[in-house]
Amino acid sequence: MGKKNGRGHSGAGGTPATVAAAAAGLPHTLHSYRHDPAAPSYGLEAAQALGTDPARVFKTLVAEVDGKPAVAVVPVAASLGLKALAAAVGGKRAAMADPADAERITGYVRGGISPLGQRKRLPTVVDSSALDHPAVLVSAGRRGLEIELAPADLVALTGAVTAPVARGASRGV
Repeated sequence: MGKKNGRGHSGAGGTPATVAAAAAGLPHTLHSYRHDPAAPSYGLEAAQALGTDPARVFKTLVAEVDGKPAVAVVPVAASLGLKALAAAVGGKRAAMADPADAERITGYVRGGISPLGQRKRLPTVVDSSALDHPAVLVSAGRRGLEIELAPADLVALTGAVTAPVARGASRGV
């Protein structure tokens, strides 16, 4: 597992997510691990491979709220509450986006979708449980690469709002 201080990192092998974090001057750390294509959950695989509490590792999900794309960032062991997401962005109805649409909209592949550096800034909601931690990890834009940063920096860089949109195992941890 490699670690490097990401401040100012935008060299070869950078992703749009790492470039966005570096350009914003945000302190962050990159964590890499060997991705297993047979892993049933990308996020839980990352937590296990990095020896990190799954409550601090967040997955990026793309949904459609009233027919328009929106992004939710929730703990990897939780699921997304679609009604809560819709309410958080001022909509009425939400449904998960088709995986191919999510890839096209964000510019990332499934399992490597980052909330940072997406093709177009989308309405984004970070689950409020992120604020319980001094730092959280999200995908850095490819499978096997996570970026660790302060939740406030994640919210600022994505223009997100925070709301309790996660359901399940990691809520309230």
